[in-house]
Amino acid sequence: MNIKNKIPRNDDGQAHGLCEVYFSTGQLHYKGHFVNGEKHGVWELYYSSGKLDSKGSYINSKKDGYWEDYYTNGQLDSKGNYVNGKKHGYWEIHWFNGGVLYKCYYDMNKKVDYEVLIVAKEMFPIY
Repeated sequence: MNIKNKIPRNDDGQAHGLCEVYFSTGQLHYKGHFVNGEKHGVWELYYSSGKLDSKGSYINSKKDGYWEDYYTNGQLDSKGNYVNGKKHGYWEIHWFNGGVLYKCYYDMNKKVDYEVLIVAKEMFPIY
């Protein structure tokens, strides 16, 4: 299978523009924009199954703004904001079936507070 990854370059050879990279199966792996070699703007990453892995924004190759991460089953795993590559503000962490597991507050990547919302024995099995 001949797969064409699309990684445009500027005159200096840096990635510049919309980039698309594919798994060997031909399924999209990720897509997003580069500006002079730096990730910038909205990016989407996919599992080899084709389901969304994560999506969010970069500024100068650092996560910045709202991000969502997903489980392989397609359910939301977590969502929250980054500032200059660090988690900042309220985040929700979800159980693989979609329910909210806990919420937490980050101050520049330091977990300051959290609230557990779901406690189920199948989450913490006793062996």
